[in-house]
Amino acid sequence: MGVKNKKAYSRLRIKKRIRKTINGTAERPRMSVFRSNKQIYVQLIDDDENRTLVTASSAEKEMATEGSKIEQAKRVGTLVAEKAKAAGIETVVFDRNGYLYHGRVKTLAEAAREGGLKF
Repeated sequence: MGVKNKKAYSRLRIKKRIRKTINGTAERPRMSVFRSNKQIYVQLIDDDENRTLVTASSAEKEMATEGSKIEQAKRVGTLVAEKAKAAGIETVVFDRNGYLYHGRVKTLAEAAREGGLKF
């Protein structure tokens, strides 16, 4: 499979199991979260047309890099909510992408909810 360690392989198995049931549409896109060691990325995806509708990440120029990773995740959550509202998207399906709903992933989701997204 090309995965080097046990933890990454376990996350991929969980990701595949989750993706069997979650599907995004144009009216209710899938909000996919990816976190690396330094950054956090979010995409709103229409799986019917295989198209990304909105993206936001902590690596963007307008995002300030100071602060903890949790604070960066909160800013990314509010940014994706603003961009989704501008694109006319109000409800999404949350895809935690195999990560535990804890820490940065949870903070991002809560900030997106506070920004007005429903999921």
